Amino acid sequence: MLRLWRESIRPYFGWILLAVLFMAFMAAATAFSAWLMEPVVNEVFIAENSDMLWPLGGAVFLTFLIKGFASYGQSVLMSFVGFRIIADNQNRLFAHLARMDISFFHNNSTGKLISRFTVDINQMRVAVSNALTGVGKDFLSLVGLIGVMFSKDWQLAAISIFIFPLAALPILRLGRRMRKVTANTQEEMGLFTTLLEQTFQGIRVVKAYGMEGYEKSRIAGIVERIFSLNFKSARTRALSSPIMETLGGVAVCIVIIYGGYRVIDGATTSGAFFSFIMALLLAYEPMKRLANLNASLQEGLAGAQRLFQLLDTEPEILEKPGAMDLGSVKGHIRLEDVRFSYVPGKATLNRITLEVPAGKRVALVGASGAGKSTILNLIPRFYDVDEGRVIIDGTDVRDVTFASLFGGFALVSQEITLFDDTVRANIAYGRAGASEEEIIEAARNAAAHDFIIDLSDGYDTLVGEQGGKL
Repeated sequence: MLRLWRESIRPYFGWILLAVLFMAFMAAATAFSAWLMEPVVNEVFIAENSDMLWPLGGAVFLTFLIKGFASYGQSVLMSFVGFRIIADNQNRLFAHLARMDISFFHNNSTGKLISRFTVDINQMRVAVSNALTGVGKDFLSLVGLIGVMFSKDWQLAAISIFIFPLAALPILRLGRRMRKVTANTQEEMGLFTTLLEQTFQGIRVVKAYGMEGYEKSRIAGIVERIFSLNFKSARTRALSSPIMETLGGVAVCIVIIYGGYRVIDGATTSGAFFSFIMALLLAYEPMKRLANLNASLQEGLAGAQRLFQLLDTEPEILEKPGAMDLGSVKGHIRLEDVRFSYVPGKATLNRITLEVPAGKRVALVGASGAGKSTILNLIPRFYDVDEGRVIIDGTDVRDVTFASLFGGFALVSQEITLFDDTVRANIAYGRAGASEEEIIEAARNAAAHDFIIDLSDGYDTLVGEQGGKL
């Protein structure tokens, strides 16, 4: 909670204060509408004083007008704060993940990472908005209405309010259960997103091998697990309602019986009693929302916890303090006595020494899994060696900046990667500010220019996800 406040909420404290001010106006208007019941009943319906019709009617109208505008103001401000928290954390999370090394992405599925950007951060935003609105609007309204109740009949107020603290313990237990269920649901949503992404990207393979039935069964299994968790969450959340309804019924029952005797005995007026009843009934809704607040807050904290776990994960491969610029790359590559393991204790490369002179074309040939791609991954520091050194133009790759190291490489992968953008943007990717002439020259060198100009929009043609439209 403290970290959530410090990193996400505090920057918008001014906006929140303004929203709380609007909430205070709402709370005051709600309490005043209950207070007005006494003169309305006593002066209009009992005393039949016609002179009070217009003043009291005008007061009621003005009260609801203020309440309406205050509700609009706080709603807009809280929406602004909530959606800004989403945007800030999504930008922050992406900037952090962009720093992570390749091994992190191999160990964390795309779907799980995407669910952090969508499900977890949105849950966090809902919790923050509900918490601030609950503490602001509902709590202030409750305080104002309880004040009206005590001003009308302190004995009756003390009796009716005493019952509701009994709900605190079961509601706290429900909140802890909600946090656990929510964390499991968010984990399953990450798996669901991953499975969908893999299936849609590999749809050609799925159809070519007639695996639609298999994929449907896998999707159905995870959908059922998510359904069960969501239903469990709904049942847990709904448990607060019978608790509050039962206690509310007890409170209203006591008030009617005890308050009725007091009116009959002349200890209080009908107007004061109806004003008290209205305040009690109006207090019931914010009290129910505050009871549900803990469950909503625990859902958001589950999302915040998962987000903070990612943000606290540091890259394993870091740029050395004071790293030097590699400068103009000639291309002399040397691996000296290199050892490397993906899994501790199981060497993929063992005492490899290899030299590639600048300007030479070299092929690494070997069985699948022999370490050919691993050697290529070590040169631009996608991974770091366990022992030995990787040297470019006489400099250890661990001693140079990432920018200068990557600036000396061009990568043509065995996995084709095309972004859902224009042909032009895909060719120019990695070369910011490339001119039209450079893009066309690159296309000619790749023997692609002729078919590109025949496309519907030439170099401005959208290629689709992974080039699916080509």
